[in-house]
Formats: sequence, structure tokens, C-alpha cells
Amino acid sequence: MTIFHAIILGIVEGITEFLPISSTGHLILVSELLNLGKTAFLSSFEIGIQLGAIFAVVFIYFKRVFAQKILFKTVAIAFIPAAVIGLFAYKFIKSYLLGNAQVVLWSLFVGGIVLIIFEYFHKEKSAVVQEVSQINSKQAIIIGFFQCLAMIPGVSRSAATIIGGLTLGIGRKAIVEFSFLLAIPTMLAATSLDLFKTGASFAGREWLLLAAGFVSSFIVAWFSVKWLIKFIQNHSFIGFGIYRIIIAILFWLILL
Repeated sequence: MTIFHAIILGIVEGITEFLPISSTGHLILVSELLNLGKTAFLSSFEIGIQLGAIFAVVFIYFKRVFAQKILFKTVAIAFIPAAVIGLFAYKFIKSYLLGNAQVVLWSLFVGGIVLIIFEYFHKEKSAVVQEVSQINSKQAIIIGFFQCLAMIPGVSRSAATIIGGLTLGIGRKAIVEFSFLLAIPTMLAATSLDLFKTGASFAGREWLLLAAGFVSSFIVAWFSVKWLIKFIQNHSFIGFGIYRIIIAILFWLILL
């Protein structure tokens, strides 16, 4: 991997992390296109650069999260399922799911169909939760379990939490913002666990590659988050579902 590759992957991460199209899936597929090979460092790199995107959210929402104790508590509750399941499933996920292009392609394709069908039949309730601070503990824990579906590469953490929230009667803007916030502890925990287990084996050059991916991911994610908040106020997620299906077919033809 070169600095150029690291920056490209960082840009891909920044664009896709908070969109319902799977950042992990895109990173795996782009890595295949760049012929980077399946290495232990690449798997850790794809997890580590997510921190860049997460820090963009921290900067944007810092005051809101830490100024509202109720919101902080709700996000913490929603994080519990991923924390428990992720801890026990870490080895299996990294060994058998991460880096598996076929799993990603099927997840993107099926997830796209699910997203389109869901949007077609889903009707907004009149009494939806319009503010992220109004999400209660019961709703939070259910959203947390939905998020666990994204441990399968290609599913998309954002798509899983958004569908979960909409099903519970939470407004689009509120659940998208909650998905942003829930990403903070989830990705921090995933990255910290991986770096704790593998970081000691990194060479100096590998830390430099990780830094390049982190910075590019942070910058691009900043604009991606701002754009999505404006987009979802007047659009459904059907376009993302169609994109998922198209990109899965294209990558299937190119890679497999």
C-alpha cells in the first residue's frame, strides 16, 4: 500500500461511512480494485480509518452530545448490544467476514432491495419522534440490536440503524442524527480493540499510511455528514437502494 492508496481509501471511507451504502463494503471492494491483497494490516487499516470519519461527527455534534446528559445516556444504551456481541464475535468477523468480497456483494444487493421495499411500504406516522433527544431507552436498545446487523460487511451500519429507527416511528432527521452519534462509541470501541490487538506489530510506515487515511477520511466525512442532513429532509432512501444494487452488479462483473 502507498500513501496514494491510503488517501483514496480514506476518501471512500469519508464519503460512505454515514450513507446507507456500507463503508466497510466499499473499502473491501476498492481494495480489490487497487490489487492491495488481503493482509492483516489492510484489515486493521480499514477499521482504523473509520476514526477519521467519527472524529468529524464528534466535532460537529460535540456541544449537543456532551451538553445533554439524556442524549449521552441514550447513545450509551444503544451501544450496549454492539459492545457485547462485537467483543465475542470479533475474531470470527475479522477472520471470515472482513475482506470477503462475495459477502459484501450479496449484502449490498439484498440490502438495496430491502431498502427500496421498506421505503415503498413505510408510511410516516403523525406522532413521530422529531428530535434526537426525544428517543427513549427502549427505542435506543432496539436500534442498538439493528446496528449489530452491520457486523456483516456490506449491510451498512447506517442503513440498519435508520431502518430500525423509522420502524419505531422516529423521524428521518432524528434517526439519521442518532445514527451519526451512535457511530462514535461503536467505531471508537471497534478501532481501539483492533489497534490494541494488532497495533504493536505496525511498522513506522504503516502508522504513516494510517495517518494519511485518517486525515482524508476526516475531511471528506465532514462534508458528507452536512450533505446527508440536508438531503434526507426532502428525499427518501430509495436512491441509495438502487445504487447498492447497481454497484453490487458492477463489482460482481468486474471482480468475480
